[in-house]
Amino acid sequence: MNRQPPADDLQQRFLQEGVRDVECLFPDVSGYPRGKLMPAAAFARGQELRIAQAIPMQCVTGEYSYDPIFPDADPDVRLVPDMTTLRRSPWASAPRYLAVHDCVELNGELCAFAPRSVLKTVLAGYAALGLSPVVAPEIEFYLTEACTDPTQALRPPRGRAGQVEVGQSAFSMNQLNALAPFWDDFQAALDTLGIAADTWIHEVGCSQYEINLLHGDALQVADQAFLFKYAAKEIALRHGMNAVFMAKPIAGEAGSSMHLHQSVVDAQGRNIFSGEAGQATPAFAHYIGGLQAYLPDLVLLFAPFVNSYRRYVSGSQAPINLQWGEDNRTAGLRVPLSAPAARRVENRLAGADANPYLAIAASLAAGLAGMRTQCNPTAPLVGDGYQQAHELPQTFMAAHARLAGSRHAQKLLGPDFICAYLAVKQQEHDHFQAEITAWERRYLVGQA
Repeated sequence: MNRQPPADDLQQRFLQEGVRDVECLFPDVSGYPRGKLMPAAAFARGQELRIAQAIPMQCVTGEYSYDPIFPDADPDVRLVPDMTTLRRSPWASAPRYLAVHDCVELNGELCAFAPRSVLKTVLAGYAALGLSPVVAPEIEFYLTEACTDPTQALRPPRGRAGQVEVGQSAFSMNQLNALAPFWDDFQAALDTLGIAADTWIHEVGCSQYEINLLHGDALQVADQAFLFKYAAKEIALRHGMNAVFMAKPIAGEAGSSMHLHQSVVDAQGRNIFSGEAGQATPAFAHYIGGLQAYLPDLVLLFAPFVNSYRRYVSGSQAPINLQWGEDNRTAGLRVPLSAPAARRVENRLAGADANPYLAIAASLAAGLAGMRTQCNPTAPLVGDGYQQAHELPQTFMAAHARLAGSRHAQKLLGPDFICAYLAVKQQEHDHFQAEITAWERRYLVGQA
């Protein structure tokens, strides 16, 4: 799958198109694109590229954890391109290509700290059973005015009439059209990148939008979600805006999610969640049971930042527990009404800020464990899930403690990754704790 075409063919393509360089990308722990820019000729002839092993685990603050899991020598890993992801870069000022890379240790093993490696390892567990997961993400985000002063609240951009959107305009076509120049460029970028987008809608929040990606192979869909976020940010900047994937970017507005629809097919492409007569199978029940049993320990993968926990609010269509129900958006696990061939479960836990590789890996690992251990789910939810107990961790540190104390997480996602992930997240939280917020100044200066 990762095999490069003959160097002469690739070199000729680059020469014909005047390609100067290639973005050699990989997703870090936050799903942020990192890597190196390589001359096109060097990329075409397969020149080896290396980067420090710790880079995939760089904190959002730019810091690094000095947890013992990272060797003091800070060794290299190789960046190996997945040539199926090689595409023209839609935002470059000069002709440029990009490719998503794997981080590979010098001994040939996948780097345990790299998010793409974590997902590939989970998928290998399915492949060993002759199974393939099918995933479709629904990604929400805000478009805002350029954020030139991070101490100020984000504001909606001005549309074609020169006005700022106010109120809630869910599914408004007028408001979707108000920023047409951005959408035209963004859609062209997605086409160039081969990202299979489905429906585009205006969501509940002011200048909040949702785009659904078509279902497909889990690794390919994760790559597409990764490049989707990268493209949205780059194209928004071109139009003087920010594309914001924070889980709760604006106080009083709706949070942004990344719902994950998932099913599993066998070697013949048949959905194992449906039987020959169209009925739900035991595998489907066990998959849901696995999500309910194991996801509470893995919430930090779906809600990776302090801000993420502002989204889990009763009545907001963001989950507060992992009840499951048919066509019920108050449940953390929703089973949409569908034909038997499309039977699936929608995991509504992840925020838009989640790393798509890690969110998909965590969900698929929990489902697979449920099928292997034949976990039984609870009875399906009838009614309002917000009337049930708030069972999910309600703060970043509660989720961190839950992951650290988990008996299952290391087995599901690998001990080295979990150890490193916890260290990175602790480092980020320590940095957050050193910040004095506007709330503290507003109320405590005069009254404390």
